[in-house]
Amino acid sequence: MSPHFAAYSFVDRITEFVPAKHARGEFAVPPRLPDFSSCLVAEAVGQLAAWVSMAHIDFRGRPVAALATETRFHGDAIPGRTLELAVDIDDCDDDAVAYSGSASVDGKTIIELIHCLGPMLPVADFDEPDALRQRFALLRTIGASPHRFEGVTLPTVVTREHVPGHALKATLPVPLDAPFFGDHFPRRAVFPATLLLDTQIRLALDLAREALPQKDGEAPHPVRVTNVKMRAFILPGQDVELTIDLAPLANGVAKASLGARIDERVVATARLEIAG
Repeated sequence: MSPHFAAYSFVDRITEFVPAKHARGEFAVPPRLPDFSSCLVAEAVGQLAAWVSMAHIDFRGRPVAALATETRFHGDAIPGRTLELAVDIDDCDDDAVAYSGSASVDGKTIIELIHCLGPMLPVADFDEPDALRQRFALLRTIGASPHRFEGVTLPTVVTREHVPGHALKATLPVPLDAPFFGDHFPRRAVFPATLLLDTQIRLALDLAREALPQKDGEAPHPVRVTNVKMRAFILPGQDVELTIDLAPLANGVAKASLGARIDERVVATARLEIAG
């Protein structure tokens, strides 16, 4: 199977479409997966918004590294269930798209993306415009075959410094090649920002497990991400230096500062709230 529209694509069908205004869609999470992270759910919502915005400007541009002012986590996506995606477009032109969106399972919201903004870059730099037009037509009609996604193997993170329950420094070695690069993107491979954030959240949760008092049946979990900034693309083969700093627990919530650098240059930052 070609990785294009499979290795990192999370919209199976667009079920409702109001041009440049609103869309609903769905994605069946393959039952064979061990899990489907909240960051991938957020990616699915962003991809639905991308289809709406690309169609509005006739696939001249596409949003890249769209960032949410705030992401709220309410639950998990269970393999074998179907994500119900929804986006509302606030504004869209050749320069940028602004939107909000959500994902639900069985009518229950599991994630919200609030006030997202994505710059529109020339679509031909990243993908084949005609292939995207054809894919959009498929998604609007019969839909794509489900269960194409085979999962993502995250790079092994190398810990450099570790102060249990407080701070962590680590290196994320981005692979030179991976199936998702064939889908993100075919003409210009870029390490997905959602995979970077996924890695950072997992590390922050490890710190939180060391710091937060244990409760029966409830492990530390992310509740909100804010202040996400992505300052540069991360390319195949680059080493990303990650920093996680966990602030003391306050009102039942721990706050973590997430950072990423390449060659001493800041490429991404975010704030994470964790409940225990």
